[in-house]
Amino acid sequence: MRELETARLRLRRLRETDAERIFACWARDPEVTRFLTWQPHESVDVTRLILSRWLADYEKPDVFRFGLELKAEGALIGMIDVVGSRDGIPYIGYCSGKAYWNNGYMTEALTAMVRELFDSGYAAVGIEAAAENIASNRVIQKAGFRLVGTRDPAEREKKPWISAINTYRIDK
Repeated sequence: MRELETARLRLRRLRETDAERIFACWARDPEVTRFLTWQPHESVDVTRLILSRWLADYEKPDVFRFGLELKAEGALIGMIDVVGSRDGIPYIGYCSGKAYWNNGYMTEALTAMVRELFDSGYAAVGIEAAAENIASNRVIQKAGFRLVGTRDPAEREKKPWISAINTYRIDK
């Protein structure tokens, strides 16, 4: 997996030394994880455990997982990765620290990730967002994705405020 760059971001491999920053910046924040498939981490030890699994995944040739680092500051602000696939189409997930929302960083990262997946031979890319997550739906649309459907969320028992999941797709 190669490093990617945008105007303001470096998309790089995660490192063991990132655990504290991941925990402090976004993984423990219930506002950040509100619409995600996972709950906030209770401690940095939980983050370290999950990060160790992610790092081991880098041994697989089809892993696309990047930390999002501000080039100007060298600060890790979030991450983006392929979280699964359906019918051969990779699906992207992302998150970032609240302090970095509404700056266009995620649109920049998502656009770079889509380009990387197309360059790697994929003909289409998918992504999903809770219908209530207005900001994320806006990011996805700005990156060129089109809405292809809406479904009932399976995780409603854990997060009852999510009424629907929007599914988006972009083709090469």
